Amino acid sequence: MTSDESVNILFTEMIKKLPEADIDFNGIKGWIFQGQDHQIVFLDIEPIGKVREHAHGAQWGIVIEGEMELTIGGIARTYKRGDCYYIPDQVVHSAVFNSRTKAMDFFIDKDRYKAKK
Repeated sequence: MTSDESVNILFTEMIKKLPEADIDFNGIKGWIFQGQDHQIVFLDIEPIGKVREHAHGAQWGIVIEGEMELTIGGIARTYKRGDCYYIPDQVVHSAVFNSRTKAMDFFIDKDRYKAKK
């Protein structure tokens, strides 16, 4: 097993102990680390194709594994492992996932996602 594989397995085990997010996009799972005035969500995204356009509070993220095409305010760019992205407050954005992707997103909205019941 490579060090990347062992880190990925450990990451998955640790993260899955957090509350699972109730996400309304099929093929996307997330686990919430809740702050007083923000959320950090660890995402595991299947190759689901396009996620529809939407907007919410500011979001900063980093791709942990895989890649995605993210369109922010009409500008498309591909993000790969280690790349960071920022989506300003209420800017319309969408994404395309053609491979399994893991990301960590920081949402300024403290209640961006609710925990599954």
